[in-house]
Amino acid sequence: MAEYDFPQDLRDAQLRLHQVTAAYHQLCRTLPWSVERAPGWAAGEKQPYTDCKSAEPDGPGYTDHEKSEVARLRAAVLELSVTVSTHPYWATLKPGTVVDGRMALKHTAPVAIGDVAAEP
Repeated sequence: MAEYDFPQDLRDAQLRLHQVTAAYHQLCRTLPWSVERAPGWAAGEKQPYTDCKSAEPDGPGYTDHEKSEVARLRAAVLELSVTVSTHPYWATLKPGTVVDGRMALKHTAPVAIGDVAAEP
């Protein structure tokens, strides 16, 4: 893969996108299975092609705080995605190299879940 001289503001935006995306996924893992209050169900017959019997307790739904956090993080992911994908740097690359450049940028600063900052 070719070497790219990404501008610092583009690198920073990509890093922040990694962080906010990780924070969003981390939050989603802690949320109830249903956004709104919903009745659960008991285990029924085995699912086709698996040995899984599905069951869920009643879903309490998201709190107002959880709903606002999901909305805030999703909006931040969208905004940062637009910032990265529309950066003027991409217009400076030769035709046919933009996709490789974008893939290289994604791997410049991967973020572990434990490294996530709470604020976008």
